[in-house]
Amino acid sequence: MTDITTSESAVQRLTALFLENIAFLNENAPDFLKNDRERALAAFQRMGIPDRKVENYKYTDLTKLFSLENYKRAFNPTSFDFDMQEVFTCDVPEFDTHILFHVNGWYFDLNKTDQFPKGTIIKSMKRAIKEDTALVEKYYGRIADLSKDPLVALNSAFAQDGVFIYIPDNVVIEKPIQIIDLLRSEEDLYVTQRNLVLVGKNARVKLMFCDHTLAVQSYIANYLTEVHLAEDAIVDIYGIQNLHNGTAYLNGLFVRQERNSELITNTINLHGGITRNHLHVDLQGEHANAALYGLALTDKDQHCDNFTSVEHSQPGCQSNQIFKNILDDNSTGAFTGKIHVMPGAKKTVAYQRNNSVLMTKAAKMNTKPQLVIDNDDVKCSHGATVGQINEEALFYLQTRGINEKEARLMLMFAYAHEVLANIRVEPLRQSIDKLVNKRLRGEVSRCHDCKLECIR
Repeated sequence: MTDITTSESAVQRLTALFLENIAFLNENAPDFLKNDRERALAAFQRMGIPDRKVENYKYTDLTKLFSLENYKRAFNPTSFDFDMQEVFTCDVPEFDTHILFHVNGWYFDLNKTDQFPKGTIIKSMKRAIKEDTALVEKYYGRIADLSKDPLVALNSAFAQDGVFIYIPDNVVIEKPIQIIDLLRSEEDLYVTQRNLVLVGKNARVKLMFCDHTLAVQSYIANYLTEVHLAEDAIVDIYGIQNLHNGTAYLNGLFVRQERNSELITNTINLHGGITRNHLHVDLQGEHANAALYGLALTDKDQHCDNFTSVEHSQPGCQSNQIFKNILDDNSTGAFTGKIHVMPGAKKTVAYQRNNSVLMTKAAKMNTKPQLVIDNDDVKCSHGATVGQINEEALFYLQTRGINEKEARLMLMFAYAHEVLANIRVEPLRQSIDKLVNKRLRGEVSRCHDCKLECIR
């Protein structure tokens, strides 16, 4: 069977699944959402399952993954006969956060949203679509373009729930908001989740997305988060991905920034079978600033693909990207980064760098930094390196009485720290430092103390 046939078969199966459940998906949905679903399905049918012939998916072929037919769908919230907070405990006891839960893509209501400043809205996406329809309609599906990416289209067709966060003008959320996304099922499961975050003028918030698996079953997780930063808003977004090898994690983060807004993202991939992070930032206001950082640690047969796209459409904006990979065993990695400077975006400052270290001869890394510059009043650069550990530095440490294994670990941790140092929440940075250190030592890395033994 050819890849084309496999792709077409998967599209037909997903289309049939959509049509069989359309009434259920659209239950109590406003007209705009119904229309978006129909457009999304048509876009997905047109684009199909992406394979290596699709430029944006050149290094991550999803046809084999979507050809599998054993995955059930999380069309309803999962019910549990235990306290989720007792089962899952953050590994940073001194870390004071506002905690939100998702289980299999459904918002898990902890009834603690009254602790936020007046005017703040935090609730399930399903509720927000019904209760805050006008606000949701203004932004939902307007930041992530479903016509350009098949995973965005597929998410838009099937998404039912997620989290909706609205931070009013001039509101500062002092404690980070920790969004814990858990996968747990007795069957192999396909999960869709949709989040929308709106941050008002001069507002500030730090968001943490922590992704985990709590059972040995296989999962496909198609997550999408849209974020809008109004004028002078400051937002930190940290993603900590720690999932078992049977998980395919397909994550999209789409951000739109207005004038003088500031964004920092830091994506830490500690563990996962197939991971693809799609980060898109649209700098639509003058003097907006975006900094994107990422670290991926892979071993065995794991694969991590970081795909970034930053669009400079207004004058005086700055962007900076640093992504690093450490690849062991037979693992593979990819980085595709694109900076597009529009004709009117004068005085743009944009930098992009990807560095990768291969710990074995079998590990492979593909990297493709790109610059598209449509005016000549800019300062832009990009670069990439793929190599092995610095033997001179290794020898120097050994001459100081450090054995080879510890010397390698020290060099790798120092290499990773350039990314980790940009985490602006100290307890979180210290915790990630410890987890990365454990991961580099080949220990089973876990950033939570869980009563369920599920790592594989």
